[in-house]
Amino acid sequence: MEKPIVVIGAMEVEVTTLAQRMDIVEEQRIHRNNLQILTGKLGGREVVLARCGVGKVNAALITQYLIDHFQPQAVINSGVAGGLSPKVLIGDIVIGETSLQHDVDVCHFDYPRGVIPSMEESTFPGDEELTALAVRAAVEELGDGRVHKGLIVSGDQFISSLEHKQQILGFFPDALCAEMEGAAIAQTAHLNGIPHLIVRAISDQADNTAPVDFNAYLMEVIPVLNAVIEKLIRSVPRPAKR
Repeated sequence: MEKPIVVIGAMEVEVTTLAQRMDIVEEQRIHRNNLQILTGKLGGREVVLARCGVGKVNAALITQYLIDHFQPQAVINSGVAGGLSPKVLIGDIVIGETSLQHDVDVCHFDYPRGVIPSMEESTFPGDEELTALAVRAAVEELGDGRVHKGLIVSGDQFISSLEHKQQILGFFPDALCAEMEGAAIAQTAHLNGIPHLIVRAISDQADNTAPVDFNAYLMEVIPVLNAVIEKLIRSVPRPAKR
């Protein structure tokens, strides 16, 4: 059987709207934290779609579970994010060439912000082939000026003040957007040797207007994101048969 492509979203709305594009074969629930896992086909490919819940711990747990149980070809994290860079506007798509956890702070022991002690790597590169395919899919949907690739930062915080946004940019001036799960998914996939990619639609500007903008634009940006994810999945090369 062909190895599936795993797609992970945090919120029910992110997963439900993507599930509507799937031919679903089976639904599973992990009752200890009510996680949802759907298996079926999307874009003609075997896909496992999972709702992990919000935050880095939930994201890492479901990623490891899915890797252990499905041995996927690749892991894709799909969802919304708050824009950090002035180049990134609401409705744009950001693709994670790299990711890290902006809230890891062991500076008092001379570790730079974002560096995880005792680990060889704290910045996790997205798969180059998946990145190129995602950029092409997103440009087809939105046009070149609305698609960005670069650093995505994650933390267990919804960024909703200009002060907090500027603080993150002070440590990570190249960061394009902030969200709450991607780097944990990336770290887990990386440590398991599974290609991964974070693809995010911008729902707000991670500033004082973020709570209002998030609610206003969430359902507007997700359909475009879902179209990009489906195009990406269709374009992923099938593994060579042995």
